[in-house]
Amino acid sequence: MCTNCAINIDQTKSDTFAEKMMGVLNQSAIGIMTSIGYRTGLFDAMAELEASTSQEIADAANLNERYVREWLGAMVTAEIIEYNPENKKYVLPDEHAAWLTRKNAPNNIAVTAQWIHVMASVEDRIVESFKNGGGLSYDEYNRFHEVMADESHQTVVTPLLDTLLPLADGLKEKLEKGIDVLDVGCGSGRALIALAKAFPNSRFTGYDFSKKAVQNAEEHTQKENLKNIGFVEKNAAEFYDQEKFDLIFTFDSVHDQAKPDRMLKNIYNALKSDGTYFCQDIAGSSYVENNMEHPLAPFIYTISCTHCMSVSLAQGGAGLGAMWGKELATKMMKEAGFSSVELKELAHDPINYYYIVKK
Repeated sequence: MCTNCAINIDQTKSDTFAEKMMGVLNQSAIGIMTSIGYRTGLFDAMAELEASTSQEIADAANLNERYVREWLGAMVTAEIIEYNPENKKYVLPDEHAAWLTRKNAPNNIAVTAQWIHVMASVEDRIVESFKNGGGLSYDEYNRFHEVMADESHQTVVTPLLDTLLPLADGLKEKLEKGIDVLDVGCGSGRALIALAKAFPNSRFTGYDFSKKAVQNAEEHTQKENLKNIGFVEKNAAEFYDQEKFDLIFTFDSVHDQAKPDRMLKNIYNALKSDGTYFCQDIAGSSYVENNMEHPLAPFIYTISCTHCMSVSLAQGGAGLGAMWGKELATKMMKEAGFSSVELKELAHDPINYYYIVKK
């Protein structure tokens, strides 16, 4: 019970809120430990083990036992891992492993837990931005490109061929015959590389303004020995191709832009008259009151505040944020010149919308 609260408050409501905030502390800590479990390979190791001691788990993951034991304490009290005090053995239930291991992508929630560290690493700078405006550059985010590549592999690359491409009629058939494809804001190029491997008759280009991301993409391309793909360091607001591409992708990149309206207009100009613009972006509404039932709304707004909005404002940009929403997205695409904007959803994916856009 709150001992210093005003007499006229609803005490039950106040105590319920206090319990909720205690839960927030626990869940925040669990998020960090979940990220650690992913990065250290502990979830993957435990998924292959029978009930085991902390030493056996540490040995399987090639880790220090004392750290593993403390991590297990967090996971047991969070009811993620089960523990038998009689034989001091731990087990990761199959039902839990289905949402925490690399082999179960794209359903690995532990991948997404890494964003908690990325957000926390810039908290001091974000507080400064609250006071002074502006924002942060991509380079100020610890492990950003690494985590983004992990997330992209899970949410885009893994379902790309069998689930995402069929959202647009005839797209796979065109890629098999051979077309020109552009990915704007391609990051480390994981999606484009997967497409280049799957469709050798097509030609693929990736644009990204981050030199580091382009270098990462080129390194992966060289490892795969691909000849039908190339990456260019280029700002999405400053490319001037004219009806050059049959298919243009943006994966989770429009809302980060300083000039998203200019980016969309450039995409319109670069697309052939009978081409397709395939836009994957965050699921949500432009109006906060419509996001009350969104299962990840607080998480997405937080990522938006600490990253998506910030990197745009750092460039003097629009600061759309991740929750720019389907209403504004559709409006901006039509203002760019597109006549048809079709929004599609996947039952298993609460995070993304897929826009199939035509001239």
